[in-house]
Amino acid sequence: MITGKEDLLQSLIEAFLMEEGTRVFYSEAAEKAINPDAGKMFKTLSEWERKHMDFLQFLYQSVNGDRETKSFEEFKNKTEAPVTEAGIAVKDLESKIEKYSVTDEMGTLTLAMEIEGKAYNLYLKLSRQAADTNTQVLFKEMMEQEAMHIGYLKELRVKLADVYK
Repeated sequence: MITGKEDLLQSLIEAFLMEEGTRVFYSEAAEKAINPDAGKMFKTLSEWERKHMDFLQFLYQSVNGDRETKSFEEFKNKTEAPVTEAGIAVKDLESKIEKYSVTDEMGTLTLAMEIEGKAYNLYLKLSRQAADTNTQVLFKEMMEQEAMHIGYLKELRVKLADVYK
């Protein structure tokens, strides 16, 4: 698990893997969702995680001087992403989906907010513990991305609250 003491390149790799774990979870949740609105929300979140991964890959290749995507693609294909950015194992979240059907938008929203909130807190902690300034900047940027996700989810919660009145 990432500690914040890694150098910039290792931090980019670790962040990439966590984003991938979260993307996989959201993608699977979207597929299993019975309610179309819940599925759409998870699909949107999955797409955002993919964009985070693209951003991290771009940074990694820029810092590393590796302009070719082939070597990074090989890395992605050889690595597993067992943990989400919330620090929760993907398999644990998958078991939540199996245990509770993803039909209730409010329940789905609560789970997503928990994941994004924990991700924000993890990146906050890592930004404070980062070994160098560049790594601090990376984690602060990731925090800002998670804050945008939380804002999106809060807006959805307000809309849903109006629907259920």
